[in-house]
Formats: sequence, C-alpha cells, structure tokens
Amino acid sequence: MAVKILARHLTVDFYNCKSSKFQDLQLIRDLLKEVVEGKGYQLLKLSDETVAENHFAVMLIFRDGHIALHAYTDLRYVAMDLFLCKEDADPEVIYKELQNFFKPDKTKTTLLKRGDFGKETEIKPKTKTRVAPLRKIHNTGAKVIRILARRTQR
Repeated sequence: MAVKILARHLTVDFYNCKSSKFQDLQLIRDLLKEVVEGKGYQLLKLSDETVAENHFAVMLIFRDGHIALHAYTDLRYVAMDLFLCKEDADPEVIYKELQNFFKPDKTKTTLLKRGDFGKETEIKPKTKTRVAPLRKIHNTGAKVIRILARRTQR
C-alpha cells in the first residue's frame, strides 16, 4: 500500500528573538490571523492565554489545520507548531513570514509528513530537521579585527 500523505506538520523553535515587537501579544495575534487568512485559510477560532508572567500562548484553528505558538519573553524564545491538512501544503511559507517578524538568531525546524501508513506497512514517517544559525556580518567583522589586532601585537 502506498503512503498517502494527509498533512504536513512543521515544528519550529526560534532562539534569541530580536524583534522589539516580541512581547506584544495583540500584535502577534493580529499577525497570525493576517498570515493565515492571507494564505487562503478560513479561520475558525483564535484564542490566547497568558500562562505566566513571561509566557503566553496563542492558538489558531482553521479549516485546514492549526497553529499553536508559545512565547517565553524572558528567554526571547518561541516554540510553534504549524499543522496543515493538505498533501501539498507548504508550512514553510508561513514559517518564513513569522521568522521575519521574530528575527531569531537561530532556528530549528522539523517537518513531519502525517498520514495513513496502512496496516500492512511498517510505520516510518519521514522527518527532516534543520538547524540554522543566523549570523550577522558585523559579528564576523569584529572577530577578524580581533585576530588582526593580536597578530600585529606579536
């Protein structure tokens, strides 16, 4: 029996978010709603909860999937699930927009293909994990200057 992919599930970790808008829950709610509706998904429910002083969660349920986001403002960290219920869905399009908003130094993503693997087949879902540090050019320049300074002092 062939594997039928029913959905794509992207898990995302954003580390050391740089955006000054990071702590604005209403702005994040509005952004998530705009992104989901902008991609043609019909929003069914949007809710949020302040879990602790430095931790809030936002959940969007739409006709073909959901987004669950947890933000830890003191850690400048965001954990997110993007679940899209279409075989040809591309959750990375949504991920890219949110990455541009939060401006993390480092990201980790894992893509899961979800679906019916059949009773006769061994269940082996395919996963793809990617960790990508985002480096800034001025950091590299500062390192080069320190190295050159050490060499000239010798």
